[in-house]
Amino acid sequence: MLEWYDRSARTLPWRVGPQARAKGVLPNPYFVWLSEIMLQQTTVPTVGKYFAAFTSQWPTIFDLAAAPRDDVLKAWAGLGYYARARNLHACAQVLVEEHNGIFPASAEELQKLPGIGPYTSAAIAAICFDEQVAVVDGNVDRVVARYTALDTPVRDQKPFVREVVARSVPKRAGDFAQSLMDLGATICAPKRANCLICPIAENCAGRKSGAPENYPVAAPKKPKPQRFGHAFVVQNQRGDIFLRQRPEKGLLAAMTEVPGSEWVGDRTEPEFPFAGDWHKRGTIDHVFTHFALEVTVWFIQSDTPPAAEGWWQPGETVEGEALPTAFKKVLQKALK
Repeated sequence: MLEWYDRSARTLPWRVGPQARAKGVLPNPYFVWLSEIMLQQTTVPTVGKYFAAFTSQWPTIFDLAAAPRDDVLKAWAGLGYYARARNLHACAQVLVEEHNGIFPASAEELQKLPGIGPYTSAAIAAICFDEQVAVVDGNVDRVVARYTALDTPVRDQKPFVREVVARSVPKRAGDFAQSLMDLGATICAPKRANCLICPIAENCAGRKSGAPENYPVAAPKKPKPQRFGHAFVVQNQRGDIFLRQRPEKGLLAAMTEVPGSEWVGDRTEPEFPFAGDWHKRGTIDHVFTHFALEVTVWFIQSDTPPAAEGWWQPGETVEGEALPTAFKKVLQKALK
């Protein structure tokens, strides 16, 4: 794996490549941590532009810690899983206030920080400090499942997968971890397995089976519950849009939204914030981790604030607010 990685490592903006690493160039723990948080449930191409924006606006952990949380949420908008952004900001502040901006070098100590779990702590410890720990993400799950022809879903065999990786970790732990990630992202990919150029094909049980793409074995999918709601978009005569902040706790906490109803299990009639000439603009669909959402979008031209708390946002600057994707869809539907 290391020989292959030395030849074939992907060039990523947060990565110190194997040649530079061999010359003594050290990874930037801030960059590695930031990228790993962003990459959770998100693809590398999508993360690239967000990573560039974050590191341009906040080049160091000290800059991020000093930033207003609302600015961090605005910069995160569109990446989803918004608890990551809140924890990111909280973690930066703890690192600056309690660790002088220095990341702990062990996975065990890193896990004590906000928003850093077993995977992220192992990734930072291995990539930045060469701690010999197993780093197992979705790509590595797939590589191990194919290599061992694992005949049960990976989610039921996490300890086995971790053990397979753990007993192979060399002193170049960071390069090894990244080599497995790269293998899963480029050669042992989700819908194809290019065994002809795979560096570990010789002993791969999945290849020997003749159908490596049959692994990992798919886990049965549970249907997502469906929820329904209404969104009320109010635009005043100047073209401003009324926005408000969501509660500090719960789904999409502290993000920006337009007023709306609760999201419930059955379709309901709208309870408009005030009487007026409301226009139905249609519906939008959005899928969260644990449920699917259908929102009926209503629009009105009015100078009446629809809620006690909130603000009028100039129309041309709405995109710069901390709007989750679901509410961006609502606004697009309302203002089309």
